[in-house]
Amino acid sequence: MIDQNIAVYEKNNIYEFDNNIILHEYPRRIAEILIKEEAAAQSCLELGIGHGYSTEFFSKFFKKHIVLEGDSKIIDRFRKKFNHIRTEIIETYFEQWDTKEKFDVIIMGFVLEHVDTPTALIQKFKNFLKPNGRMFLAVPNAESLHRRIGFYSGLLNDLTTLSDADLALGHKRYYTLQELRQQILESHLKITREEGIFLKPLTTSQMLQLNISETIMKGFVAAGRDYPELCCSLLVEAEAEHP
Repeated sequence: MIDQNIAVYEKNNIYEFDNNIILHEYPRRIAEILIKEEAAAQSCLELGIGHGYSTEFFSKFFKKHIVLEGDSKIIDRFRKKFNHIRTEIIETYFEQWDTKEKFDVIIMGFVLEHVDTPTALIQKFKNFLKPNGRMFLAVPNAESLHRRIGFYSGLLNDLTTLSDADLALGHKRYYTLQELRQQILESHLKITREEGIFLKPLTTSQMLQLNISETIMKGFVAAGRDYPELCCSLLVEAEAEHP
């Protein structure tokens, strides 16, 4: 999981197209949900830095923002790129970290596809939620529209096939919506929202060739919220079940 290839986080690969949309959209959407529902959002625990987009965004949105990250190279990259951010970053393995503190919001943005035991991780961090606290989980979707088309066109042998880029990023799996639901429910969390992130009909290279306008791209993002099973990624909100 750790010891990732830092090069895949730079803006010199074709998948930056997808990353620029998905990794900027889901933090904005989480903030929009919390504001609209007037939910408690003073404190946030975020798992993982990745490309750093969400960490930068949430550092400005939450009054208290703590990030856990197990890769020192990722931390160094973030601090160099966003040296104005004063978010508390703790270098630790998720599985080893512990605290008595409780948080209003816990965010696992594109974390579960990297870890060996995702259900155990959800169960562990559920314990750090305040009463009525919310957990947001985002994962890549195996059954997205462009992957389905690739499968039925004979370009993919299996919807769950990992690409070279996935492997370079340390991905261990794709998710279906049903699989994510099951892991959340097994963790005794109540699912309160399911949305899609970016309805993408074609491959990245094909989308780039079409030179689609920003207005249409925003339409793909907005339309996809209602069709999670067809989107590139899944965004689920869950709350701790009350006895």
